[in-house]
Amino acid sequence: MRFLDLTMADNIPDSRTVWAFREQITNPGLVEQLFNLFLSELDKLGLIVNEGKIIDASFVEVPRQRNTRAENEQIKKGETPESFNKNPHRKSHKDVDARWTRKNNVNYSGYKSHVKSDAESKLITKYMVTDASVHDSNATAPLLDENDKGEPFYADSAYTDEPQEKIIAGKEMINQVCEKGYRNKPLIKCISTLSE
Repeated sequence: MRFLDLTMADNIPDSRTVWAFREQITNPGLVEQLFNLFLSELDKLGLIVNEGKIIDASFVEVPRQRNTRAENEQIKKGETPESFNKNPHRKSHKDVDARWTRKNNVNYSGYKSHVKSDAESKLITKYMVTDASVHDSNATAPLLDENDKGEPFYADSAYTDEPQEKIIAGKEMINQVCEKGYRNKPLIKCISTLSE
């Protein structure tokens, strides 16, 4: 209500109306067009500063699927299990595009939302959705574009390896990726250099 500047006296759409609207814009693929239109308006207002880009990924979990091993094998092959087709109600509750992954000894089922945001305003300027099994670094090249040239590139240690460095250098960005130290491989060569 605050976002739309509505009061209790206004006609407010109920949840079914909002749901129907959401379905209308997602089915024909209008979300991308709306996102680009919104982004161009933000750019016209000068809210996107373009003094650096941040890339990160986060899990979007879905309800855990209780499938048999045979059903899971068919899903991995890109097929829809026959048991889903026999019962349309069961099929409507199954997500055959979601995948499992493991991070820090925790299992996740669902998708990954990869986003590029403006470092100054923190506004999302580009996004990509994959299944959860896709590594964060696989989205670097698709998210970066020629408009990012000359800007600092910020990301966590998932984006530190030689192929990532080549992508960042290829886009002519300033690499500011956080590195991670490991046992017997510290980030600095010698502690005495800190005191100098």
